[in-house]
Amino acid sequence: MLAGIGKSGLLGPFTPAQTARVAADIAGGGRRALSVGAVYRLAAALDPSAAAVVDDAGAVGFADMDRQAGAVAAGLADLGVGEGDAVALLCRNHRGFLLSLVAAARLGADVVYLNTGFAAPQLAGVLGDERVAAVVADEEFVALLEGGGVAVPVVVAWCEDPAAQARPTIDGMVGDHGDHGGSGDHGGSGGSPVPASRRASRHVLLTSGTTGRPKGAARQVGGPLGLLPVVGVLARIPYRRGDVTVMAAPMFHAWGLANTAVALGFGATLVLPRRFDPEETLALVARYRARVLVAVPVMLQRILELPETTRRRYDTSSLRVIALSGSALPGGLATRALAEYGDVVHSLYGSTEAGWVSVAGPEDLRADPATAGRPLPGVAVRIADPAGRRVPAGVRGRILVRSAIAVDGAGRGWLDTGDVGHLDSAGRLVVEGRADDMIVSGGENVYPVEVEELLAGHPGVADVAVVGVPDERFGQRLEAWVVRRPGHRVGAEELKQLVRGRLARYKVPRRIHFVARLPRTTTGKVLRRELGG
Repeated sequence: MLAGIGKSGLLGPFTPAQTARVAADIAGGGRRALSVGAVYRLAAALDPSAAAVVDDAGAVGFADMDRQAGAVAAGLADLGVGEGDAVALLCRNHRGFLLSLVAAARLGADVVYLNTGFAAPQLAGVLGDERVAAVVADEEFVALLEGGGVAVPVVVAWCEDPAAQARPTIDGMVGDHGDHGGSGDHGGSGGSPVPASRRASRHVLLTSGTTGRPKGAARQVGGPLGLLPVVGVLARIPYRRGDVTVMAAPMFHAWGLANTAVALGFGATLVLPRRFDPEETLALVARYRARVLVAVPVMLQRILELPETTRRRYDTSSLRVIALSGSALPGGLATRALAEYGDVVHSLYGSTEAGWVSVAGPEDLRADPATAGRPLPGVAVRIADPAGRRVPAGVRGRILVRSAIAVDGAGRGWLDTGDVGHLDSAGRLVVEGRADDMIVSGGENVYPVEVEELLAGHPGVADVAVVGVPDERFGQRLEAWVVRRPGHRVGAEELKQLVRGRLARYKVPRRIHFVARLPRTTTGKVLRRELGG
């Protein structure tokens, strides 16, 4: 184990008052709210020698990260980035992402988080919509930006040979401004001190773009009501000070970014693999005795698909939290994960627009593996009919949310999540699918998730998606795309018979396609349009 990893964890977990204070700092809800840059500075002061980040380039401590963030702020200032400007990040998980995030906060600049799966036209559209002044991108994405005609400065955050890179680089900024990047004012314009901004950055998260052009959703949390969901998450998911956290989820996504903020506030060591690999994730957990694994459900699914002999090579007994979000948690996956790792699985339901809505902990998932858990403090959930009227427990309807951490512009009214579901008799939320995924076949309404859950429970099925395709007679018909589990040869008729025996006949897929892998976004959502839906 690297020296310093988890060192601050010897101080033990925060008290409730400390947890509330850290949450206020992260959320921006306190009277003396800390920016993300100030939170990093505090972590550096509390435990400067502890490892802040372990990535593909090695380990770096909190004090060094703090100094380097000041240098990057100076470099961005030299490129003309100032208070109120927007900096876009197009990066995989590594220290350069964090350095740029903290640097932008110190400049009082807003941050736009770009999805690494976007195509050139999507990127160009977002950069224009958000009036971005500079882009920080990994080398592999520079050609994509050039293809989209990006006309603003591009800083390279990660490249194989920084010395050969013609564009400005994060490494170059750290080298050029290394003597001016301390935890006070940062150098800029060749070393001239530039006061740290008191302006709170806005963080612009993007919709996934799975059904059209992605749109930015700005978030700037404030006030005691905005603090309640943050405290609620920290109370329900047992993060602790000094955790070693393996961040498998992409940090540009709301879930990865939220856990990055929590890690900063708790002085955690972030282990950041640039690319997800299921076996390497287990190796990192074992190597660094990680207490927390942050992932999206499809990542955990791929880990559990590894042969048992492979999984048993790695000691994962240090895990106390597997934190999941980003897409629905299939009931079968929750059951398998609890059996494999014990009561450490926590699933958060939310959206870019609505923020955090509910958390399902181990007790909830054992009671109902398909549940999204109970709404967080400060979050109200209503299940409504088409007219917006509340429906009784157990009745399906649109999921409406009212929360103080909804995106800017959403107000404090009821926000339609676009999902359908119901509340059970214990007050737990069950998400049944997207409203726009509903299939109308022969006048009957079908939500794919019901059929998907049933097919996913077959021992020969590793992954499945059900969509509606046009049909002259019925309007739409159901078709399923299935990934077989290795070593199994389940056939189409066997799966159809399974559905016939458990569900209504109109829910039986007319065709079943067997494929090697389902098309998914970087956060694990199925790209249904590529399957005909």
